Amino acid sequence: MAKLRGARGGTALAMGTVLAVTGLVGCAKEDTGGTTADGVKLVRAGVLTTCTHLPYSPFQSKDDSGKVVGFDVDIVDLAARKLGVTQEIVDTPFEGIKSGADLNSGKCDVAAAGMTITDARKEVLDFSAPYFDATQALVVPVGKTYRALADLAGKRLGVQGATTGEDYVKQQVQQQGLKVEVVSYKDLAAVQQALVTGQIEAAVGDLPVWNEYIEASPGKAVVAGGFDTGEQYGLAVKKGGDPKLLETINQALAEARADGGYDKIYEKWIGAKPTV
Repeated sequence: MAKLRGARGGTALAMGTVLAVTGLVGCAKEDTGGTTADGVKLVRAGVLTTCTHLPYSPFQSKDDSGKVVGFDVDIVDLAARKLGVTQEIVDTPFEGIKSGADLNSGKCDVAAAGMTITDARKEVLDFSAPYFDATQALVVPVGKTYRALADLAGKRLGVQGATTGEDYVKQQVQQQGLKVEVVSYKDLAAVQQALVTGQIEAAVGDLPVWNEYIEASPGKAVVAGGFDTGEQYGLAVKKGGDPKLLETINQALAEARADGGYDKIYEKWIGAKPTV
């Protein structure tokens, strides 16, 4: 697999995306919402509101100016342009995203947070067609020789809580009977800090995200191994909500894959697209 790279400091695609990151309080209550010309209902007129959880570079993070940019931002912009609206982003805890609570409460129209499609999440969310194939990585500090979970017997292994990486590690530790202490952190930044300060001996998480961190912080950590879990990311909308919104998102993804727009976004934020 080609080395993945990010595009720190990049800007979102054209069409004037509005990236007004808000706090945890949704703004839908102050707006009666609106309906696009195609009949798609939105929580705010003229705006496609996206829930995400920062930081999760290269999928979503703030650039030097404070604007939220990334792979997911550009992907959602495809749908926003098709709807003839702008995108606004709400930064909110991942738990509320994956549980469907944020979408159900009207905080946002769509969730884009590097979120893996799982059967459990399908019970509370309606997912788009997959837009990214993900792989889990084992990351260790520079100089460490760990190459597999079994090498971490008696050690502490960090993961981001409420993620498929956490689920995978705990499942493997249990199935293999490993004596590994799995430590869950509230966000990726906390996992990265714990790794470089010696609080944990290794970490497991999505490969593109860790590659971005390693490139931005040379000499601190390396990818020691990987786990092909067959995961795929999807955008999510309210369960049983507006089918027309989900249809528009899928149409936008399909058109981008057909006209090369998806490949440009992939190369911009991830690197060379795998040929297989």
